[in-house]
Amino acid sequence: MSNHPNEAPTEANHAPPALSLSFPRYLLPRLYLLAAFLAVDCALLASIPHTASLLGPLAPFGIVFYAVFLALGYSRLKTDRVEIAFSGWTFAAHLLCVGAVLGINLAAWLRYTSLQTSHATHLISRGVILLGIALLALACIPLRDWIRTFRATGYLWLYASLAGALAWCLRYPLQSIWDASGSAPGRALQVLAFHSVKLILRYFLPDVVVDANTFAIGTPRFSVIIAEACSGMEGLGLVIVFTAVWLWYFRRESRFPQALLLIPGALICVWMLNILRICALVMIGNAGAPEVAMVGFHSQAGWIAFTVVAFALSMATRKLSWVRRIPLSSTADSSPIAEDTGESPATRSYLLPFLAILAASFLSKAASGRFEWLYPLRFVAAVIALWYSRGELRKFNWRPSLPSAWLAPLTGAAIFAIWIAPAFWTRQPESSALAAGLASLSPGIRFAWIAFRVAAAVITVPIAEELAFRGYLTRRLMNREFDAIPFTSLTVLSIGLSSLAFGFMHGQQWIVGTVAGLAYALLLRRTGRLSDAIVAHATSNLLLAMWVLSRGDWSQW
Repeated sequence: MSNHPNEAPTEANHAPPALSLSFPRYLLPRLYLLAAFLAVDCALLASIPHTASLLGPLAPFGIVFYAVFLALGYSRLKTDRVEIAFSGWTFAAHLLCVGAVLGINLAAWLRYTSLQTSHATHLISRGVILLGIALLALACIPLRDWIRTFRATGYLWLYASLAGALAWCLRYPLQSIWDASGSAPGRALQVLAFHSVKLILRYFLPDVVVDANTFAIGTPRFSVIIAEACSGMEGLGLVIVFTAVWLWYFRRESRFPQALLLIPGALICVWMLNILRICALVMIGNAGAPEVAMVGFHSQAGWIAFTVVAFALSMATRKLSWVRRIPLSSTADSSPIAEDTGESPATRSYLLPFLAILAASFLSKAASGRFEWLYPLRFVAAVIALWYSRGELRKFNWRPSLPSAWLAPLTGAAIFAIWIAPAFWTRQPESSALAAGLASLSPGIRFAWIAFRVAAAVITVPIAEELAFRGYLTRRLMNREFDAIPFTSLTVLSIGLSSLAFGFMHGQQWIVGTVAGLAYALLLRRTGRLSDAIVAHATSNLLLAMWVLSRGDWSQW
């Protein structure tokens, strides 16, 4: 039985080790690290519109080359156990290249220089981007190891290069085929979706109005246009990616080729759910709630459908005997989260509160217009999940580390300052739909809504997100038996990847969200107590709530 690391009484008595660059030492994990760094670079560069267009020509070649090289050479790359050094100076030079590209193009975009329409700016940026990629590749894997790898894999590099070049050459022809009216796969799905929705709606609504030329369908009170983007292509693409990643990750626990049959089943399910989504959208709008239909339900129902299909697929790979290679034990934990072979039984207690908030947010947004009037549902769902997991959560040491009790609130205050720093340069708070929505409520309901929002921000959200991202993800990236890993042993890679995931969860504010995740994780590694990260997170949210309520800056929420 493994102990929870923040229970250990000896951790508080010993100074944590210094944070070291403990990157993966072998070839295949180092290739994964290179891919993660490239993804971060692309996210940074794509945040500037003037720079985003420069990534287009590079993306098809790079993605296809990397995928083919890893897929065909996986067995050979996995057996390479030669230790590889990481070059910090080369990595620093790569960071300078990224900073240079951001600086040049940001200045041009903001018209601080005359380079905005200069062709030379694009050429210089492309050159610096290529140099930065080369430096990153050499930082992760030195040149001699690249040469040794290419020799060991024979002509695999050539096949991967040809596949990447083919993808680059077909990029524009395929795009033109897609855009051609009447010949694109999207148009075929659009026609099929249109007639399917029409068939179903006529069973529920007597006055259905359709226009086959514009793909408009609805009633005299409310109608929608089924565009190609609404035909289910996005959901099908997400399901293909999810199923491929899921089956690859659980390839040792699944039977093949039987498991591959789950992919077309998942695709059919997500497409049918998309048809039901469009039908429900029309019926909600026809019932007198067009804003709920077009704002809340339209944006969230697709994600709900994808989540349902993804959950059903995960259950199928674990429950169906003709798919699962390893039989379930009669004494195994019946939890779908903790069932997997080698997975810690504590997984459920770390993830359930966050998943409850996520599910409640889907429902509350789907039932709302521009104002999320059901936001208190998130708080209630989190409280229920925490109460359900109370037995496991009681084992944690929730007391803050007394020698550095000041560090947690100070970290939270610093993150708050970074978060609202842009507001100091604006004279007036930005307009927000939240302000208009609150103004339309009665004083009593408005007070209750704000009270639930503050309670969630200060109590349930910090606990749930720290359990999921810092308590679970940072250590799960290191080992399946994550709860056997003390918090003071977190690696740079696990901290960085989990913080990036935490940042992406914050949407447009993903950069400051990533910084917050890094700060909370580093605090956790220093003190070894999850309670300190929760206190820091709660402090940030409390100060932000005070800022919003005192200044009326509702856009921060």
